[in-house]
Amino acid sequence: MLWLLRWFLRGIALLDLAAFTLVMLLLSRLPHTLLASFYPKLFHAWCRCFVRALGVQLRLHQHHQAPLPKHFILIANHPSALEDVGIPSLFTVRSLAKIEVKDWFLVGKIASAAGTLFVQRESKSSRQTAQAELISAVNSGDNIALYPEGGCKGRRIADRFLFGAFAVSIATNTPIVPVFLHHEAQEIFEWTNQENLLQKLWTILTSPNAVVHYHVFDPFYPTDFADKESYSSTVHRQYLTWQSRFLD
Repeated sequence: MLWLLRWFLRGIALLDLAAFTLVMLLLSRLPHTLLASFYPKLFHAWCRCFVRALGVQLRLHQHHQAPLPKHFILIANHPSALEDVGIPSLFTVRSLAKIEVKDWFLVGKIASAAGTLFVQRESKSSRQTAQAELISAVNSGDNIALYPEGGCKGRRIADRFLFGAFAVSIATNTPIVPVFLHHEAQEIFEWTNQENLLQKLWTILTSPNAVVHYHVFDPFYPTDFADKESYSSTVHRQYLTWQSRFLD
């Protein structure tokens, strides 16, 4: 009977998400100047609803010794599709996403209306444009979220971090808040090229272990580094240390 109750509650959560999504889609048709005043806050609530509907339990671990800065650049490892709603469900940020997200069923239109920034990873000019947009967003007071691995790279940290987040941090003199993600069911949550988005979401929805840990650590400050290369390599080494601590 317990499993029946669990799926009954899950069904209610999915219906809530469907209704919320319909409202978000209707509102997304409003002029952008009007949306900017309220839609991002609704987007963060919609992300929380999405996570809840998937049955995922997000566990926030605050390892930082002092309160986090109010203005920051958030970075995280990116093993799963869940991060696209998991990160903004916990943090008030604008995310940088691959251009393909714009075309995702329903989600793309909502993310665009919420102010998500997009980049075509294979295009140098697109990457340069995205970096300029990120700098502008940070200078205007927004917090942004980036994945320095450059996309979903699997359960283990990629061999290197891209420089984008660190260049933006230096250009705007804004600290980086690092978040290390730890999925207890790593293989289930990992997103590979063998699954499309809907298949991955179904896999997460039916996971026997849907606990995900978000470990937040003390920020890195750009004034402590001579250039983006040393900044990136130092942070990357720290992520390898956390990987050894939480995953190995």
